[in-house]
Amino acid sequence: MELALIGFVILFVVCFAGVPLGFSMLLVGIGGFAHLRGLGPAFSMAGQQILDISMSYGFTVLPLFILMGEFVHRANLSHELYDAGRAWLGHRRGGLAMATIAACGGFAAVCGSSLATAATMTKVAMPPMRRYGYADSLAAGSIAAGGTLGILIPPSVPMVLYGIITETDIGKLFIAGILPGVLLIVLFMAAIYLATLVDSRFGPRAPRLPWRERWRPIAQIWAVMMLFVLVLGGMYFGVFTPTEGAGIGAAGAFLFGLMRGALGPRAVFAALVETGRTSGSIFFVTMGALVFSNFINLAGMPDELVSWIKSLEVSPLGVVLAMCLIYVVLGCIFDSLAMLLLTVPIFFPITKGLGLDPIWFGIIVIVVVEIGLITPPIGMNVFVVKAVLGNVPMWTVFGGILPFLLAMLLGLAAIIAFPAIS
Repeated sequence: MELALIGFVILFVVCFAGVPLGFSMLLVGIGGFAHLRGLGPAFSMAGQQILDISMSYGFTVLPLFILMGEFVHRANLSHELYDAGRAWLGHRRGGLAMATIAACGGFAAVCGSSLATAATMTKVAMPPMRRYGYADSLAAGSIAAGGTLGILIPPSVPMVLYGIITETDIGKLFIAGILPGVLLIVLFMAAIYLATLVDSRFGPRAPRLPWRERWRPIAQIWAVMMLFVLVLGGMYFGVFTPTEGAGIGAAGAFLFGLMRGALGPRAVFAALVETGRTSGSIFFVTMGALVFSNFINLAGMPDELVSWIKSLEVSPLGVVLAMCLIYVVLGCIFDSLAMLLLTVPIFFPITKGLGLDPIWFGIIVIVVVEIGLITPPIGMNVFVVKAVLGNVPMWTVFGGILPFLLAMLLGLAAIIAFPAIS
């Protein structure tokens, strides 16, 4: 146990020194394992872990879903999703911000990345909200918060990683994320409504569109929405596996882009390169995380934590709440992927020993990681929105986040109290 804690301290020091997370976990994991078993076994273990991941059939789901998101992104779907939301919600108080949340949810359903969702929707949604006099705080806050839906509404890269690390059914995880995602969308819209109820100047009404014009944007996005239903429905009913579903999703997104004339040779090449770059980065971090978790397991940390928790006679709910608090604190320091890969190998054996449902716990982890994406001082989504906007002060964005942060905490409480939601 003491050696594992020393390993974590060294890992944090190395990370804060500027060494990339994947390298940090790989080096500390090999070093700790070598201290316990020798240098030869440590290198053998690391090599075997890297080989297992690189040859894993289950891991193919990751680059395929990333490629699906890249094709959809380059087909400019984000504009149509936002136009559809604006047509139906824009005439309400705070309606454009609500449309942004709805568009983020739709884009997340085919993108799977929170950062990509936040960056894309900042470019799409911020100009019209400014044009109609929305406060920068509410506008930027709705984009940053809406972007977090990218890792909850399936397909989701963190869900795939959680499923691989814990050997949990990825298809069931995807289905389990739908209702919590819808719940958060509703809570975000309620937060916007209450904010504009306090002061209507935060989100003035836009002109009401005729009914005929409201249906026009829907006609432009039905194809990709049907693709989303096909992929998730096929996995849910067992027609195909998550990997096959990812392949169908990538192929369907490619055809969707071709139909719109948005995927020429350069765009396809750029999508493939970006997919390779993103997948390679995630693979390397995952390799480092698994090597580090082998060291932690060998040092006996999970078993000792389980024994210690059982000796305290704390209820399973109390353990989950304590883990959520740890995630919120870590969210102030690390990004979502780092939190997931660092903690799940330690926390999952504890929840398994307590008899908690792995899918329910996985959804809780994803939601808490979402909270970390907008929690100061790091809040990666906030930094992305700030980087794209440029001229909006950081604390203006963080100020706009507050009502959405409260909404997320309420959603988390609901999921914990009523597991059937997931």
